[in-house]
Amino acid sequence: MSISANRTSRVGRKPVVVPSGVEVKLHENTISIKGPKGILHLDLHPYVNVQMTGNEITVAPVNADKLMLTGTSRKLFRSIAGTIRAKINNVMDGVTKGIERKLNLIGVGYKAQSKGKVLSLSLGFSHPTDFTVPEGIIIETPTPTEILIKGVDAALVGEAAASIRRIRPPEPYKGKGVRYSDEVVVIKETKKK
Repeated sequence: MSISANRTSRVGRKPVVVPSGVEVKLHENTISIKGPKGILHLDLHPYVNVQMTGNEITVAPVNADKLMLTGTSRKLFRSIAGTIRAKINNVMDGVTKGIERKLNLIGVGYKAQSKGKVLSLSLGFSHPTDFTVPEGIIIETPTPTEILIKGVDAALVGEAAASIRRIRPPEPYKGKGVRYSDEVVVIKETKKK
């Protein structure tokens, strides 16, 4: 018998607090959140009820009794409601504080240079690699071995960071490559004769 069988997250039941200076518009199947950093739109699932009361947004699954659903479907709807709540919270963070992801370049001669909408990377290949910066993303290089990715949309920032990392992921023997600043690379031991 598993101990974790009854350990489900209760975060989905907590309301999302709307900070001052943020404007929320709730439509039939979308929610628009406008803050000091920008505006984002989020599509809502048809089996989730989203309501705004004062400065709080509550997310709940639709009443499963009306739809005559089984227990499995109720759990699915609760998980979908929790996911939508987390997405709304991430959008709220993005439009108020902004989302930031930092990458480090580890290796001799590895460097990055931001040139407007193009990030030029020297990663040990015979030629520099150019990465086109997606719309809605700002890329800065505070030092030649650091890349700072900023934006409003957490998914877009994460996708851009993953795309840059994918060009030269850290190799397991020396750890050379592009890695997240908080990433721990486990170094393998080389074969000894």
